[in-house]
Amino acid sequence: TYIVYLGGHSHGPNPSLDDLDSATNSHYDLLASILGSHEKAKEAVMYSYNKHINGFAALLEDEEASKIEKNSNVVSVFLSKEYKLHTTRSWDFLGLEKDGGISLDSAWWKARFGEDSIIANLDSGVWPEHVSFSGIGYGPVPSKWRGNGVCEIDHFITSSNATTFCNRKLIGARIFSKNYEARYGNLNPANLTARDFIGHGTHTLSTAAGNFSPDVTIFGNGNGTAKGGSPRARVASYKVCWSKTDVAGCHEADILEAFDHAINDGVDVISTSLGGSDPYVEALFTDGISIGAFHAVAKNVVVVCSAGNDGPGPRTVTNVAPWSFTVAASTIDREFVSQISIGGKHYIKGASLSKGLPSGPSKKIYPMIHSIDARFLNATIQDARYCKPRTLDPSKVKGKILVCTRLHETTSIAQGFEAALAGAVAVFVINDEKSGSLLLAEPHPLPGASMDANEDDDIDEREWFGKGGTDNNITRRMLAYMSASTTYTGLKPAPIMAGFSSRGPSAVQPLILKPDITAPGVNILAAYSLGTSPSNLPSDPRRIPYNLQQGTSMSCPHVAGIVGLLKTLHPSWSPAAIKSAIMTTASRLDNTNQPIRDAFDKISTPFEYGSGHIQPNLATDPGLVYDLNTTDYLNFICASTHSQNLLKFFNETSFTCPEYYNIENLNYPSITVYNRGLNTINITRTVTNVGSPSTYVAQAQHPEEFKVYVQPNSLTFTKIGEKKTFHVILEVASVPPSGFPVFGSLRWTNGNHIVTSPIVI
Repeated sequence: TYIVYLGGHSHGPNPSLDDLDSATNSHYDLLASILGSHEKAKEAVMYSYNKHINGFAALLEDEEASKIEKNSNVVSVFLSKEYKLHTTRSWDFLGLEKDGGISLDSAWWKARFGEDSIIANLDSGVWPEHVSFSGIGYGPVPSKWRGNGVCEIDHFITSSNATTFCNRKLIGARIFSKNYEARYGNLNPANLTARDFIGHGTHTLSTAAGNFSPDVTIFGNGNGTAKGGSPRARVASYKVCWSKTDVAGCHEADILEAFDHAINDGVDVISTSLGGSDPYVEALFTDGISIGAFHAVAKNVVVVCSAGNDGPGPRTVTNVAPWSFTVAASTIDREFVSQISIGGKHYIKGASLSKGLPSGPSKKIYPMIHSIDARFLNATIQDARYCKPRTLDPSKVKGKILVCTRLHETTSIAQGFEAALAGAVAVFVINDEKSGSLLLAEPHPLPGASMDANEDDDIDEREWFGKGGTDNNITRRMLAYMSASTTYTGLKPAPIMAGFSSRGPSAVQPLILKPDITAPGVNILAAYSLGTSPSNLPSDPRRIPYNLQQGTSMSCPHVAGIVGLLKTLHPSWSPAAIKSAIMTTASRLDNTNQPIRDAFDKISTPFEYGSGHIQPNLATDPGLVYDLNTTDYLNFICASTHSQNLLKFFNETSFTCPEYYNIENLNYPSITVYNRGLNTINITRTVTNVGSPSTYVAQAQHPEEFKVYVQPNSLTFTKIGEKKTFHVILEVASVPPSGFPVFGSLRWTNGNHIVTSPIVI
């Protein structure tokens, strides 16, 4: 499947049916010029993007795609790639509530809980009967919604009761599967529904905007009230991720069609917890999410994206377009803990949701065996270390606690199932080097715990886990026990950056700092689908209404929910203004007032958290914002591609590239520049006043080896909407700079507001 991208449409923001037909016919005309007839063109076209995005997806041979690419009216032609999903207490941790109470300065009160914002979720669908999406107590659907009652859930094609699954909360549901089916074959008609059989979409949508739902637990842990960031917002589900097993695939052609519909339906926010795993330089113009987000932002829709789960290495961040809001993942101050006793003398903390091991007088402790020692003779040590299928010998495992190593994934539940199949009484999953000290609580099918082998420096991991030992000499004398899980809150320090969270700098355009922000993405409790198990494994018979999940998939909807609040509170603000408000009020400190650290106990940098950890209450009143419009993004595209020809298609009106444009001067809330050695760096920014009249004074935290000067160093505003431009001058302090990235910050403060931008050189 190829996507042929043609830019924007000339028919304006409110196309008629004739406009849509005309756009589709133009797509057929273009393709017919290559294939030889309209009939062949219609047969090949999978989607005609005819509303706000101009282009089409079609089944083409490589040489046919090459011919189309040479057409002067074509922006780009690219293969439709398969994306992956980037897969409670967090709102208390973010300050929206305190011990179950909501203060008057909470963003929830100020923004009426996101009332009547419309949040779209591009994901694996929704479980519509869940109480998180009940329409009880809601008024009429906002008039801005143009979804026309579309509710594609369960036999919607023929059922006269098709719309009963949607209501005044869940106001729409659509499916997009043509690209998935073209690759993997037709889905069962019963599965052609927006109903969620994976769980991911239900979890993310409820995190963004689920109703207040009291008395929520998972296996008796985490008791409290679940709710989304904008609990009174309306929601719409756009199902773009499908699965015939436990692994979902989300295809670009389907995603781009969903963007086109969501924009046309009148949504305010689009949440996309998915993306590719390998950033590449052409991604701005050959990436479905980047293209869809550009057209959404041009129509005043905020697009929030997950940064990816490919950390901790550098240049792993995805969804890096400057018009997208890219979210990293970090911890909250809650943990689910079992106490692990090793050999009766060492006690280690393990993250767990389990009820523990039987503790009767006759069976208090259990022998422990490492998976390497438990392997079949024909299994490799490497495969056995990670408890991969068909590596464990039940005769060695039965009745013991099995020790596995995490395979740097955001879930290890499959390892727990292998342990259970082999007859283990429990499983201990030890973090690999890439996971650091991050402990993930997971719904294993048997008692299980996630552990950091380096927590107790007095313990030799090789000895007590039997790594490389023999069943006779080591593991038989190693006995262990685990207690039932207990929920603790107020954990310090928090947040900590997750090891899996993808890092910057951006491999596409390093002058745009990515990710933009970090938000809770570890051990997140939210609604779940009853159409799948908590493990997503077909062999798991369990069904639960709430589940704990990890990933930037979980942090993304946290931000989408907060964006929904700001949309309600400040309906006239642009997507860039909302993004700026959140970024410039973020914190780089944890709850001990120290710099945020990562899972490896190192001080984190903006390449990990962007502008910092989100603070929604402060974001409602940022004082100043760094605003951007479509023209600014077009200038950015000019400087990125150096192609005037490319630009003529993006806008509904003609646009001419400036003779020179410096990407470093894009009015972004963060500041990133190239190190120019001994040469002085001079960039500009413009701030817009969104608060009361006042004077702001500049304060700089100087990056190592550099001095920061701001001209002018004070700005006086007399009215809302007033703009002021300033220069940031960076000079080498003394010796030639090392060439390694260095970090600082710029703050504007008037005594009531602090407007902070990270500086990266």
